Amino acid sequence: MIMSYDISRYEVEKLDAYASIQPGFAFKSERFTDNLDDIPLVKGENVHQGYIDWPRAKHWPLDEYDSLSRYHLVAGDIVLAMDRPWVTAGLKWSYIKLHDPKSLLVQRVARIRAKGKLDQDYLRHIISSDYFANYLQPIVTGINVPHISGKQIGDFRIPIPDLGVQRKIAAILSAYDDLIETNKRRIALLEGMAEEIYREWFVRMRFPGHKKTKFVKGVPEGWEIKRLGDILQLAYGKALTESDREPGEFPVYGSGGIIGSHSRPFVKGKGIVVGRKGNVGAVYFSDRGFFPIDTVFYVISALPLSFQFFLLRTMNFINNDAAVPGLNRNQAYANQLFYPGDKLIENFAQVADPIFLMKHQLVQQNSTLIKTRNLLLPRLISGKLSVADLDIQFPPSMREEIKGVDQKEQELRVEPQPPATSQEASKP
Repeated sequence: MIMSYDISRYEVEKLDAYASIQPGFAFKSERFTDNLDDIPLVKGENVHQGYIDWPRAKHWPLDEYDSLSRYHLVAGDIVLAMDRPWVTAGLKWSYIKLHDPKSLLVQRVARIRAKGKLDQDYLRHIISSDYFANYLQPIVTGINVPHISGKQIGDFRIPIPDLGVQRKIAAILSAYDDLIETNKRRIALLEGMAEEIYREWFVRMRFPGHKKTKFVKGVPEGWEIKRLGDILQLAYGKALTESDREPGEFPVYGSGGIIGSHSRPFVKGKGIVVGRKGNVGAVYFSDRGFFPIDTVFYVISALPLSFQFFLLRTMNFINNDAAVPGLNRNQAYANQLFYPGDKLIENFAQVADPIFLMKHQLVQQNSTLIKTRNLLLPRLISGKLSVADLDIQFPPSMREEIKGVDQKEQELRVEPQPPATSQEASKP
């Protein structure tokens, strides 16, 4: 849906008049470290749709952090990939959350900080909207490496209501975000709980009744050694170009997870997806019909889905065949496992399936929250839905005393410090 605010009750101004847009520093890759005590670097490859992949971040020596203050990232900062900013899953943007680690900005990633009469939380919701995405998508340039410039970001026209109105709009939208984040944490806890039960029963072999079970060479009596190919089939997904895609209610899965939606499912009903190319061996659970594209397999098996899901997550899916890029299906089938028997698997499903149901309910709640927030956003920031006279309670994520940003970092957020080195960052 194209969003436009040429007709608005608010002034619409260029972003660069109300925000600083800072590209990152050209850190030398040969000095990257994997030391978790060093400072993580925010690179384009770590920026995803609304989150940063911290576990895969490279690091920079801790003792140089203070001298690179121009490239510090602090709570509230928005980061936007400048190379390949638009991928199938959407715009590569995120923001620094309160409990994120200290970090440094790398070249070809832009840091966006509000200043003057622009609120940072309000700006974050604008950047996350279809309004901004629809502005950027057609102006991305370059064939081999699509990119955007700092000037193009700065030329974006943003509605500028009164600062108090901005904060009220941000408060309403942030309340939805807080609920969504809370549900995501609960989803992760539920999934972790079910996985721990799986590992306790089938990896550590401390299943119900194990004390009364005879073990032979460390294996419960009656368990069989089987190959993965004996109990399930990895079926190829189907190519689906963006031009052929008709957005709808069914998720489209690539090797990185959900990358969009389609009006028709390729697989009807719940199922398991395994990354074949790209994010090889990644395992996803779809709680409804879905469309797996040709970079993934989908699983065909009579076993309970909850058991399939955790079993596949324990498999070694490293491909040793250089002639066949991606996940080699025959190698995957050759993985061996201890098969505990149908009865114990059914018992596990009786325990795990209610947990998966609770997870599904939270996923559905989040889907509803996201749809509602996305419907509200254009009405709020266009002024069609006025909040000026509303008495709005600010959510905890927006209360300055909870954010814990000290005065020094508050100053950094307003105006970047002079470069600590004569080496310039890459072109904006």
